[in-house]
Amino acid sequence: MATAPRYWRENPSRYNMYGIKCNSCGKCFFPPRVICPVCHRKSVGKIETIKLKGEGKIFSLSEVHEGLEELSLQRPYVLAMVELDEGPKVTGQVIDCDPCDMKIGTKVRVTMRKLSEEGPSGVIHYGYKFIPVPEKSP
Repeated sequence: MATAPRYWRENPSRYNMYGIKCNSCGKCFFPPRVICPVCHRKSVGKIETIKLKGEGKIFSLSEVHEGLEELSLQRPYVLAMVELDEGPKVTGQVIDCDPCDMKIGTKVRVTMRKLSEEGPSGVIHYGYKFIPVPEKSP
């Protein structure tokens, strides 16, 4: 029998981006849902869970100078809406970059990072953030 901490650590969606693909209309969505928001009832039984690549382009962005206290050491930081290659748009922080270098169309990929923890010996919360993909030189 798995303990609660082990179950929590070994849950695949803790460290990967899983979405759904509707085999009725072909669209992908994140986060996963039970029924396709486009097809509705037509999608019943036609939904499959997929692992998203986590790659895409910045669709919209904002440079944050005053935000959450937990992120005070990271200010200023970039918050972006990323259009994933599979189609869904996802909001997340763009890290490991100079905010001035980020622009609409910049290619990024997801990375899982520690977001917070509950006290000094509590549960660690992981989540996704985005990092820029270096451009290939010709």
